[in-house]
Amino acid sequence: MIINGMPNHIHILIGTKPNCNLSDLVRDIKANSSKWINENKFVLGKFEWQTGFGAFTVSQSGINKVIKYIKDQEEHHKIKSFKEEYIDFLKGYKIDFEDKYIFSED
Repeated sequence: MIINGMPNHIHILIGTKPNCNLSDLVRDIKANSSKWINENKFVLGKFEWQTGFGAFTVSQSGINKVIKYIKDQEEHHKIKSFKEEYIDFLKGYKIDFEDKYIFSED
């Protein structure tokens, strides 16, 4: 539905079928995009995605809000880093996490 990114992360809003294996889908997106980026030499050196990913569901009624959020990434991150925003989101929805599994901003 939409994809947008910042230098250290991307957001993708997709619709999937109930039998979609999300881990396999993200693996394929990462593998194919890394290959494409490296074949086209869009970055100096070898491009690699960080390990892991975060995935969340959204109701049909929330899709437009998420699309606007993804479109406005640059504005959001002038106020708060993605890592800060992500941790606030996890805490706000009472999702257990360990700091060692949260991505680095390096």
